Amino acid sequence: MQLLLIVLNKTEKLDELLEAFLENGFSGATIISTTGMVSKLAKSMEDYPIFGSLRYIIDLDREENKTIFMALKDEQVEPAKKIVREIIGDLSKPDTAVLLTFPILTVEGIEQQK
Repeated sequence: MQLLLIVLNKTEKLDELLEAFLENGFSGATIISTTGMVSKLAKSMEDYPIFGSLRYIIDLDREENKTIFMALKDEQVEPAKKIVREIIGDLSKPDTAVLLTFPILTVEGIEQQK
């Protein structure tokens, strides 16, 4: 199993993304509101000159991101990532999303499909 973690900057796409997951048989996601370090520092960027140029590539008006966690079987990871790319677009572009996977060593408290 793997943990799929998505830090969604394009929060306006959250409902569409969750609906696509459901339509493709994915469920059990947890969504939390999060704030990135640069966004937090953006309020006082003048104090951090090294971050000054970042104001042009991040959305300073966005208060928060949505972070989505999903425990998936190994064979579900690539289809889930494909859905993210279809809904969000090119993740290499700034201010879209960050997608990570981590191996899950043990799982308790969730129903595992056979």
